[in-house]
Parts: sequence; C-alpha cells; structure tokens
Amino acid sequence: MSIIALLAGLLFPALGKAKEAGRSTACLGNLRQIGIALQLYTQDYGNRLPEMRDRLFETNSLPATNHQLTIDIVLSNHLGSVLVLKCPSDSKGLFAQTRSSYSWNSLLNGQDAEHLRVFGIDFDPHHIPVVFDKEAFHAARGEKRGVNYLYADGHIKNLLAIEGTR
Repeated sequence: MSIIALLAGLLFPALGKAKEAGRSTACLGNLRQIGIALQLYTQDYGNRLPEMRDRLFETNSLPATNHQLTIDIVLSNHLGSVLVLKCPSDSKGLFAQTRSSYSWNSLLNGQDAEHLRVFGIDFDPHHIPVVFDKEAFHAARGEKRGVNYLYADGHIKNLLAIEGTR
C-alpha cells in the first residue's frame, strides 16, 4: 500500500504539469487565432491595428477614458467565436469578468501594422507583443513560462525576452 502511495505521490505532479502543458498549448492556439483575426482586421482597415482597450476587472462597463471598445467587440467579426479569447488555464475567471483572458497592447492603437512606434522608438514587428495572457496562467510550467505572448509579426512565444534583462 505504501509503495502505491509513493508512486501516486510521484505521478500526480507529473500529471499536473502534463495537463498544464496541454492547456498552455491550447492557449497558444487561441493566440494564433487572435493573430489571424488581427491580420484580417488590418487588411480590412488599411493596414491599421485596431483601437481598443482592456475591459476593467471590477465591472462589465467600458473604460471611462476615450470610451474605446474592447477586444471581444472589435475582433468579434474576425474571430469566429469570442470563446477564443478564453485561456483554458484561466482559473481566476478573468474571461467571465472582462470578456477576455488576454490583454491588448494599447500602446499600438491605430498604428500602421508594419511601422510600429512606442514612446518615439521604432520597433520591428518581431520584437513587440500585441496580445498576451492577463496573468501568469501557466506558472505551473515554470516561473519564466507563465505567460504566452503574440507578437506583431504573428509569432508566439511562451516567454517575453527583453534584451538586457536576466
């Protein structure tokens, strides 16, 4: 009996990490679909990124500043289903509260998708994230692997790499 308990004790953490790896992979698939929706949006709107903000956490109302629309509304015609905006690892209910488990980089609002500038600095689309997990939903996979990022050029990473940081 103790051998079975010992084996179960060794097996459960591995199963938990495997389940989280599966959820993280599904999240990456969601981000890929969001990336395609953004490409379709920019094609429809003269190569311009959308202008939107994240919905506030404590309320279902729109943000007071500039009354901009949220990602679930702006991309709804391009996503197919707004359920794509729900990360499978969102156990805190952020999707239910804000209609998206993902945040939009509002510094890019309305910019030309091929010529991105943030705070007066030009960025290569390969180096700037546009959509990312609101929380470290995938922290069970490792401290530095908790957040998934969709970059402006369409590639996805599980880690935000910034030159000069650890």
